Parts: sequence; C-alpha cells; structure tokens
Amino acid sequence: MMYKFMTLEDSTEIVHSDTYYENNIETVKVYFEKPVYGGFHSAECYLPSYEWKNINGFSSEEIKYLHEFLQSVAHIVIRLAREGGFDNAANF
Repeated sequence: MMYKFMTLEDSTEIVHSDTYYENNIETVKVYFEKPVYGGFHSAECYLPSYEWKNINGFSSEEIKYLHEFLQSVAHIVIRLAREGGFDNAANF
C-alpha cells in the first residue's frame, strides 16, 4: 500500500510504501510524481539506501533537490511507513 506524505510547492506528490524487508534490511519505497503538460515526471527512491530507480522526466538538478529534501525527512517517512501513514501514526 502507498500512503500520501506531502505535496511540494511545484505540485510534486510524495508517497511512500509500508516498510518491507529486502535482503534482511527494512526498506521503504518513496515515489515522486509531478504533473507536467502531457503526463507526469516520476521517480522512485528506496530508503535507507537512497537508491534511485525509474527516473522519468526529472532533471539531475531536480533529483538532487529531491534527494536532499528526502534526506531531511527520511526519519519521518520511515516512522510513518512503520505505522501505516499519517492517518494511523501515533503522536504526530
């Protein structure tokens, strides 16, 4: 399941998965999608490794910005992923 995290000022939507284990490492998929004329730009980043995959349309500068932003909020995203998103999170 994917949970909405936030919408950035440029309309980029950020959603995240539940936590899951891959190679015995707790992992969270973070998905970015930005509406543009004729479709969307999109990208995936996997925490805690910060491995980027399936980057479509975002420039390297945009990915750098998203990477830095994600680093600043990753601890929140991981906690929310463990608890089932904002709607199920305790004490937020």
